[in-house]
Amino acid sequence: MLLLLLTGATAYVWLFPFGRFPQPVLVRIPQHSGSWTAATRLAEAGVVRSAGMFEAWVLLHPGQTLKAGTYRFSSPASMRTVAQRLVRGDVYTVNITIPEGFNRFDIARLVEQQHLGSASAFLQLTASPALVRRLDPQAVSLEGYLFPDTYKFEPGTSLQTVIETMVRRFEVQSARLHLNAVAPPQSPSASPTPAPAVAAPDKPVIASAAAPPRDLHTILTIASMVEKETAVPAERPLIAGVFYARLAAGLPLQCDPTVIYAAELVHSYTGELHTVDLQRPSPYNTYVHAGLPPGPIANPGAAALQAAAHPRITNYLYFVSNGHGGHRFASTLEEQNRNVQRYLRAERAQKATQ
Repeated sequence: MLLLLLTGATAYVWLFPFGRFPQPVLVRIPQHSGSWTAATRLAEAGVVRSAGMFEAWVLLHPGQTLKAGTYRFSSPASMRTVAQRLVRGDVYTVNITIPEGFNRFDIARLVEQQHLGSASAFLQLTASPALVRRLDPQAVSLEGYLFPDTYKFEPGTSLQTVIETMVRRFEVQSARLHLNAVAPPQSPSASPTPAPAVAAPDKPVIASAAAPPRDLHTILTIASMVEKETAVPAERPLIAGVFYARLAAGLPLQCDPTVIYAAELVHSYTGELHTVDLQRPSPYNTYVHAGLPPGPIANPGAAALQAAAHPRITNYLYFVSNGHGGHRFASTLEEQNRNVQRYLRAERAQKATQ
């Protein structure tokens, strides 16, 4: 009779749900800790009835290894179910998805929303290019190297680890796209200089002068601008080609997203561009300064990187929105002006119907 009672009691402890959770609890099992540590932490958190009984379950299942990590419990569960979760390594993670084209400021806000760290700390850590110096000696920050993707982190993961994970993901993707094979520049580029008064050519510039890029810094900077300019896959190589052609022709890039980034750097972007933004003397302002900005203005995805590494060579020097999510391209200033007028007329007509 006593044996029957003991068996029933043991079955009750092992098989029947236990735990009262007014709110979810997290239990962290450290690396290289024994089963007793896991048992006591689970018992202290109110997840299992008895640390001793949980330890007994582990001893009776010698082939079942408990895995370290953070576990989240929000509803009653039997001791067997709890143990099986630890055997599977069903750890709790915080998921964060970085969209293509997000810059450091966007990611910082997202990181804070997901409780992975403060936005200000993230911005401070990513302001240093130390993690990518070996990849890009010209890097001015980690902008461009925080690869857009979905990441899973355990609660309590340090911001430094979060950032290093994103940079490593970029390294993997750049290797897949063979971006690491490009030759570095012979010497760092000079500081941006005011844009020369270059008149737009009346005849198309043959874009063969826009030689393929030869260094990762250039590819990444162009890719970030391409990413911010269009979401249309077929347009990405075309827009990259326009940027390279304008560089070859000595024309300022006049890329609005670089002006927005310059405003964000001084915390003055209001959601719209104003005359003062176009006149800001920031080296990122490609209306004021010729050549490339000092570095990327966002974190491009694989498609934009591919487009920047393999631009489509055309005679185009200009593009403007077509009002439907895409762009119209032009080879001469006269043609560009006509396209701009078409866009403005369509915009006025749309507002008139609202």
